[in-house]
Amino acid sequence: MSTSDFLLQERQARIAEKLAATGKVLAGDLALEFSVSEDTIRRDLREMAAAGLCQRVYGGALAPVPPTAPFAQRAVEQPERKGALARAAARIIEPGMLVFLDASSTNLALAREISAREISSPSGITVATNAPLIASALMDAAELILIGGTIDRRVGAAVGGRALNDAALLRPDLCILGACGVDAQAGVTAFHLEDAEFKRMIARRSRSIMTTATAEKLGAAASHDVIAMAECDRLIVEWDADAAFIRDIEALGVEIIRAEKA
Repeated sequence: MSTSDFLLQERQARIAEKLAATGKVLAGDLALEFSVSEDTIRRDLREMAAAGLCQRVYGGALAPVPPTAPFAQRAVEQPERKGALARAAARIIEPGMLVFLDASSTNLALAREISAREISSPSGITVATNAPLIASALMDAAELILIGGTIDRRVGAAVGGRALNDAALLRPDLCILGACGVDAQAGVTAFHLEDAEFKRMIARRSRSIMTTATAEKLGAAASHDVIAMAECDRLIVEWDADAAFIRDIEALGVEIIRAEKA
């Protein structure tokens, strides 16, 4: 191994350590730290992105989001944290709304919140979803529209052509997107191409867009773009969400709502 190869590997290893520690790096800062040009750092980041070690964004890179488990498994993980986000989201839903609940384990918790509320005090909302588990949670509580098509078990929802055709008939008052990553620069992102395409389409047909993010999704980016962060009206985060990431997102005009401590 040549000296230059060793220096390259050492530099990229240290960049990976910084990403693991902070979730984000800037090319300019790295160039100063390693006494190399920004072009050299950009080449490093391109190579690391190709190897799945980071997600490139303008001016730097983000830590990659770990692949998620199938929806049915995610549905039973971290119930307290997701429940806190769900309770905060439920307060945004107004009587008479048409609400779209995207495939998301937090949205499944939200569906259960809505169900309990609507059974005790009906508000006349209609809920549309492409996720069968979410629809099942709402079966006896609200007017329900289930978008059809082939179910992707990883996503936990119908995606693809049939689902897009069904969604094209809707114009929700509020769309609550599921997200694999949320970042000021990368925006809302998803792991699977067809899921990202469906999310983007239903979001842009909606009058208002909201998403939620647990700590590990904030400041991270998955493989496929959904919408820019500035297109999102509200973001619900955990009570102790990182202030630096929040400031960057707030600067784009997004309303930040912190959930109560789980």
